[in-house]
Amino acid sequence: MSWLLFLDESGHDHKNCPYEVRGGIAIHASKLWPFVKQLLNAEVNAFGANLREYSKELKGAKLLDRDRFKWARQSERMPDNARRKHARAFLTKGLEKKPPSRDEFTAYGQASIEMARSVFESLRNNGALVFASIVPRTIKKPASFEADEYLRKDHVFLLERFFYFLESKKEHGLLVFDAVDKGADQKFVRQMERYFTKTATGLYRSNWIVPVPLFVASEMSLAVQAADLAIYCINWGFRLPTLGLDEPVREEIAEQFGPWLRELQYQQHVTTNGGRQFDSYGITFVPNPYGDGDRQA
Repeated sequence: MSWLLFLDESGHDHKNCPYEVRGGIAIHASKLWPFVKQLLNAEVNAFGANLREYSKELKGAKLLDRDRFKWARQSERMPDNARRKHARAFLTKGLEKKPPSRDEFTAYGQASIEMARSVFESLRNNGALVFASIVPRTIKKPASFEADEYLRKDHVFLLERFFYFLESKKEHGLLVFDAVDKGADQKFVRQMERYFTKTATGLYRSNWIVPVPLFVASEMSLAVQAADLAIYCINWGFRLPTLGLDEPVREEIAEQFGPWLRELQYQQHVTTNGGRQFDSYGITFVPNPYGDGDRQA
């Protein structure tokens, strides 16, 4: 059997988020369908319906938008049946282009936060792990052949952590990306092929990482949507100032979802073939993806 690493990006438009983050969730193939079924049930429990019926996704920027928290705080926690009724009405009015009522705004805000909690709970229940690389948003790509044709170091470190995990399990891993832009995706595939065929480290790591990435539309994959939520929470709620992760946080995300991230991130004591020993973590900070070195989180 094998593991699937569902990957997405956060903050790469350099507009609102404090960092660039690439990463996601790894889940065993045998757990993927139970995980998806749990998310489908959680949507009905939270919203009274499945979001895809309303052309909605479990995007972190949507579920945990500042407005959702503001709406949720408009009243005390609603009883489950009332929340589902009003949240479903909110979604229906969205399709009908009608303004929701105050109760419907409140219910939808509470349902969104409840759903985000359910995603993390389902990740834990199904043995999923979080992997991610964090990069400062101020980093600028140099004008060089290497920057164009080789994987950035944050991508390499992300693959490194996934490799260590797979090697310890003696199981193969597949990479599943959110398909966004065909041209950019093709370029990334070319960079990965160069890494896995032209470098000694890449060749070695292809023993466990299958170097043929898959691309899926996020609206068709709940697992990719869960990856989006996880890295959004990393961007806004996971900090270790001693390593340079000191950009502003959103306290409501840090308090509610920071502990989940610390619990779910991959952690392992690694011994390399050369005998070097160290602790490896799934979330890593890379100050310069075009330079040398990283700082583990």
